[in-house]
Amino acid sequence: MTKIGLAYINGAVPGFEDFGNLPTDIVKENGLVNGKKASEELDALIIPGGTLIESNDINMELNSEIKKMARDGKPIIGICAGFQLLSNQIDIGRKSPVPIVKEGLGLIDVNFSPLITSDRVKAKVYDNSFLTKNQTEDVDGFHTHTYGKVEGDAKPLFYSQVQRMNYGDTNKSGEYNIFSGACNDDGNVIGTMIHGILDENPIIVENLLEQIDATDTEEIYNRNRDVKKFLKSEVGINTGIAIPEIKPFNRPKYLMIGSNGSDSGKTFIVTGLAGALTKRGYKVALLKVGPDVRDIIPGLYLTKGKMEEYASVKIGHLGWADIESTINKLNKSDYDIVLIEGVMSVFTGLLNEKVPFSAAEIAMSSNIPMILASGVNKGGIESAAIDLVSHANMLEKFGISVEAILLNKVYNENIFDNVVPYIKNNTNVKNVLKLPKLKSADMRGFIPEVEIRYELFTSHAMNLIEDNLDVELIVSMAREVEFDKIYSFDEIKSKVV
Repeated sequence: MTKIGLAYINGAVPGFEDFGNLPTDIVKENGLVNGKKASEELDALIIPGGTLIESNDINMELNSEIKKMARDGKPIIGICAGFQLLSNQIDIGRKSPVPIVKEGLGLIDVNFSPLITSDRVKAKVYDNSFLTKNQTEDVDGFHTHTYGKVEGDAKPLFYSQVQRMNYGDTNKSGEYNIFSGACNDDGNVIGTMIHGILDENPIIVENLLEQIDATDTEEIYNRNRDVKKFLKSEVGINTGIAIPEIKPFNRPKYLMIGSNGSDSGKTFIVTGLAGALTKRGYKVALLKVGPDVRDIIPGLYLTKGKMEEYASVKIGHLGWADIESTINKLNKSDYDIVLIEGVMSVFTGLLNEKVPFSAAEIAMSSNIPMILASGVNKGGIESAAIDLVSHANMLEKFGISVEAILLNKVYNENIFDNVVPYIKNNTNVKNVLKLPKLKSADMRGFIPEVEIRYELFTSHAMNLIEDNLDVELIVSMAREVEFDKIYSFDEIKSKVV
């Protein structure tokens, strides 16, 4: 019986993609599969993406089993963070004046350093491993990483054509090739930064099955269903929090988390809500306005959800899928609630002649209700309240329903209580909510776009939401929606004036 393992460890996102529907067995952090050593039980191993390096949760037992499988010539495929784990070293010091170097297993002769990309990609293929045999066309997939610069002497497998790096367009032609996949000298240990490579490229899957002499493909797919059922049985990884099986809605309901600027805590709030809703049995879809889908990965860590092909909502030329096609696909899906994370301020980009170019325009297009959030850590609670009133009233002018105003990182409850009447008296918003400032002294691993430890970030986010917000009240704010239209630049200007 063919056995293909999937690493199930803190910091990993094993539900992020389907991996060609191939995994048949779960591999825990102790390197065991059903109580037996992975190297003895498995024919192949897949190591998913996540924050395996930052989390420091790969222990010696699993490391030993991975190395043993590599020595035995068994296929090992590491994707994104899984690739980093197989490499020599990783510099995670993106905003550090000096490198912060983490050691990998040294199975693939490459090093990693900071490089941000989050594109849907096509990648050129090099025939240096069994995996790429007969793959004459470019492969499809997507990138979403912070530490993606790959350098070294390993045999190349893929070069991805990306349009943007480090928040900027690459060049005038809109295309730039980056090293995105490699293998060891024997060709059995493979790493790639391309997510979805086993889902979107059938020849790659056929090559893997052929390499391990798998003839029981029907049995593989049947056992994969059991693996997926296991993944969906628990919120996050190793939390012990069971997900109940319910189907509350016939159609998905939508809610956007917008803000009056960056550093408002949108990612933290969306993550916590995603976990709290999943814990209650809701199937949650996560979208990000704009291209930086890295922001919704912590939420997907808790929901075990896929990074859908429409997860990045286009604004201008940035993103993966337009809002009309996204709404149409979601309304035919089995999701219950769709949480949409805004980008910067809801009005950032509003007067760009490329439309839509702001979170407000995306909400307008389909009458998506919104929770409007602000962090109070920079200008204080009073300043945030005044700013939120202004934002809420302008959103109302645009026809957007602000279901709640949420002050985040509140450091003084008395001041918060004093600004609530001001907000309610000067807007039509009924619900004024708050989240307290985190008391944790050690915030390392809490910054999604620099360094994040998923198990730490997500547990704090979910706990804070559950301890301070009425989750069912939040559910009641979500609405079924239909795409209406994209407003023209002239229509938008007329509403601003």
